[in-house]
Amino acid sequence: MGGGSQEKLLDQIFQLKYTSKSLVRQSKKCEKEEKLEKLKVKKAIEKGNMDGARIYAQNAIRKHNEQLNYLRLSSRLDAVVARLGTQSKMQTITKSMAGIVKTLDSALAVGNMEKISNTMDQFEKTFVNMEVQSEFVETAMAGSTSLSTPEDEVNSLMQQVADDYGLEVSVGLPQAGTAAVPVKEPPTANAEDDLSRRLAELKSRG
Repeated sequence: MGGGSQEKLLDQIFQLKYTSKSLVRQSKKCEKEEKLEKLKVKKAIEKGNMDGARIYAQNAIRKHNEQLNYLRLSSRLDAVVARLGTQSKMQTITKSMAGIVKTLDSALAVGNMEKISNTMDQFEKTFVNMEVQSEFVETAMAGSTSLSTPEDEVNSLMQQVADDYGLEVSVGLPQAGTAAVPVKEPPTANAEDDLSRRLAELKSRG
């Protein structure tokens, strides 16, 4: 293997490490955005704007999922880089790698999660074809780019935000026994009347 292609490979490994760091940065950005969306949930709940709160809760969940996806992709890249460092016969892979590095970087620039994920799949297939890679494809992103936000997830996030800030709200969660969050409402006038009536009855009996 000539010095030139070895150099090229090292250059690409450096690029991939850089891309992996960019993925981690993106995940941190998503984490910040998730926190902001949660604050919006809080403000919307305070104003009694439940529809708004629901939308912000969906956004927060989406950002949370994106954050996890970026971290998964980053660790997949790290795994690839670790393997690259140990391979000696790499002339055949440097060409396809150059294209993959470019695609990854451009997908990352626009934050296209699906494209990043697909490129990683392609990348890992290259390794499979060369028989230089083993388990980590199997542990590839589970449920990778799902953008749906299930109703119960949205409800529990809204309830969690409400609880965190001590807001008394019920977001229509299907709550089971002990998990129920009591909404502290003053007893109604009727209940008070009923109670005093029953006390009076007890006294008159005694």
